Amino acid sequence: MHFETDRAAFEFRQGTEPLLISLPHVGTYVPPALAERFTPEAREVHDTDWHLPLLYAFAQEIGASTLVATHSRLVVDMNRSPDGASLYPGQSVTGLCPVDTFADTAIYQSAALQPDDAEIAQRRDQVWKPYHQQLAAELARIKAQHGAAGLWDAHSIQSVLPRFFEGKLPDLNLGTNQGASCGEGLGEALLAEARKGEADGFSSVLNGRFQGGYITRHYGQPAQNVHAIQLEMTQSSYMQEHMPFDYLPAVAAKVQPHVRRMVETLLAYVQQSAR
Repeated sequence: MHFETDRAAFEFRQGTEPLLISLPHVGTYVPPALAERFTPEAREVHDTDWHLPLLYAFAQEIGASTLVATHSRLVVDMNRSPDGASLYPGQSVTGLCPVDTFADTAIYQSAALQPDDAEIAQRRDQVWKPYHQQLAAELARIKAQHGAAGLWDAHSIQSVLPRFFEGKLPDLNLGTNQGASCGEGLGEALLAEARKGEADGFSSVLNGRFQGGYITRHYGQPAQNVHAIQLEMTQSSYMQEHMPFDYLPAVAAKVQPHVRRMVETLLAYVQQSAR
């Protein structure tokens, strides 16, 4: 089947500081011709990282650049390898162009409507590639201007998802690919900052179930002074986890300061390493 889209793959705003915040899973757009092949449930794009631009509204205040995906991850997943390689071999994962949801239900009305290799290549070329070209270009610009670059990859997920993990997920899941995506000590400094959220009821972990996806692993190059962090948050920390997926300002107001301080910790680290 043929794929084409009538929308840009991303929205981008350039900042003044050596930090890029990437939001690869907040997009909800599915081109109409593709949506016709989806089940009614899939058209509701439940697996979106809802409302993160609101939660990260402080990005402009601290001078960070922002890169925001427009298309749903059900179209193509910006945080997967372009060759579809698994991030967690042996564990349940969704692919570059997924065919099932986090709830393990079918995205397409029939197997015949699933994308073939040619269509996957079209989605990769039209949506995935432009996002990553912009991401790489902005990191290169930041590094050239400042001498170092920080990348914060922002995510959220339902707190209980039996397909991927047992029980309830910690609220603040920091990932550094076991320390390989950032400079020494940065992950631990971020975890110490995250643990300050315990007083407000937010649990945290470093390199637990989520250690960083393709973006963190691919772009984090500490030897080149590019430091990448992933934060996977529970959606219960700031929103309704089920339809209608409303943003909960009073709840979000409790976690947002902790997220901001973690991001500022990364920024300070990058600014120091650039000197």
